[in-house]
Amino acid sequence: MRSLILLLIIALTSCDMPAPTSSLGTVITNVTTIDAVNGVKNHQTVVFSEDEITYAGPAIELPVNHEVIDGSGQFLIPGLWDFHVHLTYETELTAVMPRLFLSYGITSVRDTGGLLHNLLPVVEKMQQPGAIAPRVFFAGPLLDGSDVVYDGKSRPEIGIANASKEQARANIESLKQAGASFIKIYELVSKEIFHEMVTVARSLDMPIDSHVPLSMLASIAGPKVDSIEHLRNIELDCATNAEQLHTERLEVLKNPSGLPGFEVRSALHSAQRLPAIAAYDNERCTQVLDKLTKTVQVPTLRLNAMNKFPPFERADWPEALSRIPNGIRERWQTSSASLAKQGPGNTVFAEWSLFLTGKMNQQAVPIGAGTDTPIRLSVPGYSLHSELDMLVRAGLTPLQAIGAATIEPARYFSIESTMGQIAPGMVADLVLLEKDPIEDINNTKSISRVISKGALMTPQQILGSGASE
Repeated sequence: MRSLILLLIIALTSCDMPAPTSSLGTVITNVTTIDAVNGVKNHQTVVFSEDEITYAGPAIELPVNHEVIDGSGQFLIPGLWDFHVHLTYETELTAVMPRLFLSYGITSVRDTGGLLHNLLPVVEKMQQPGAIAPRVFFAGPLLDGSDVVYDGKSRPEIGIANASKEQARANIESLKQAGASFIKIYELVSKEIFHEMVTVARSLDMPIDSHVPLSMLASIAGPKVDSIEHLRNIELDCATNAEQLHTERLEVLKNPSGLPGFEVRSALHSAQRLPAIAAYDNERCTQVLDKLTKTVQVPTLRLNAMNKFPPFERADWPEALSRIPNGIRERWQTSSASLAKQGPGNTVFAEWSLFLTGKMNQQAVPIGAGTDTPIRLSVPGYSLHSELDMLVRAGLTPLQAIGAATIEPARYFSIESTMGQIAPGMVADLVLLEKDPIEDINNTKSISRVISKGALMTPQQILGSGASE
């Protein structure tokens, strides 16, 4: 049932997108195809018509009346996902985000938190026929506990309270009725309400995304959900003194002073994150990760390790900034200058995040590529390529990194039979590159054409009159 619903969502997202370049289809000849399922294949011909790949293989007699693109010396990959975005978090960016994503080859996005009254109009616009926009999957608001981190006071309002099992059930059922693709469980949820949320979501056939709740250990919560974000709170379960730290954490979570949710969470992270990393126990961590081999990890390394590898030190950062609206561009330039002046500071968590991602990969824990766009200087689309670079720095091969942004997101939604590889029957979401991403993962930015739902465009055509106006 879940697969059927998600396939219907895909059908509805045929979204001012130019019509497919030919009524009969398009052929890309003599191209090197690269995907995480089929590997690297040279001298391939790929045919697509409307929103379906109809052929992928060795050279064939070309179909009549098809547009033919010579792919010699170029590389074709499946359309990319950004598996962790917030479309409505930065209102100045919301309207331009769809085109920005597509201009960087991101043909699908997973929105992991936004209030429905803000998010639904954006989703509906992205799904309009002819809209220049990626396919979109969304969770609705963060499902937090009695206290809410993103409550609209200390932080933007993208979370809602779940103070009882009854409230949690009602909230999830309402999200299902509103068309949410999955749910997102947040950090201040109690253990009892977490289990109720899991039960309800499973009964409604909704995938579950989550932060590891502060009330639980990663090895207990992780196997119950389908994806975990940011690696956050896994460090505690990998510590020699995990039980002691967790007991202390449960006391703080009682929150007798009635502190705002954001302050409670921040206090715990500040007090426990670095001590837990210092108390790392490799054997224990190996056992923890063995329990997460069916749970996609979305490490958001471009965020976690930002102080070690800041975006503003990348050579193409100015060009990326030029694509965003003037007002936010100026603020981000000011922020970048301030951060550069401060220096990297403590990089322990950054180094831990890279290490843990590499260890996860070695232990066959599935990894998805997400960025938390637009939080903390994350240019929509551009930051996904930075994430791929970071995944390779952490130990993934370039092909595995491409898989983290293609087939793993499709598997999460049980739509791998129609998305995530270059093969007949797959949707026509593709990215044509001028340079080899296996040789250098940063070559995923050498985009010649983007094919989205069968429509073929250059990045310049996607941006149109300009996203930065």
